[in-house]
Amino acid sequence: MLTIGRVAQQTGLTPKALRLYEAHGLIAPPARTAAGYRTYRPEDLRVLRFIRRAQALGLTLKEIKTILDVQRDGGSPCALVAQLLDKHLAEAQRRIAELQELSGVLRTARTLADSSARAVSGTGEAIRPAIEAVSRDLGLPC
Repeated sequence: MLTIGRVAQQTGLTPKALRLYEAHGLIAPPARTAAGYRTYRPEDLRVLRFIRRAQALGLTLKEIKTILDVQRDGGSPCALVAQLLDKHLAEAQRRIAELQELSGVLRTARTLADSSARAVSGTGEAIRPAIEAVSRDLGLPC
């Protein structure tokens, strides 16, 4: 008999996550003991491990449920999985590009702050030129 605590331990999930997955229809409601405790089947472990790995790849619970529903209906979710992974990969690449751009702007601001600090040593005006330069680079109306 696999209790919620044992399943959580074997899958690395929390009991709260297991109840959430049940509530969202990712897993079938488990059988209950006479005392009302949830009992899981060994097959449930495979699905729960898949859910955990899919979440680690950035898939949402809604996306994971769609994949599981296709499979449960007898279909092959391979094309859907590839499409979802492509979407998440594109989003990750977009975020990386934004972070690289931000990194360049911050490096420029840091360089300006250093040169301004040397030029106006002791006046307290060292940061203003750097902030103004960053504002220009980002297109802010400052």
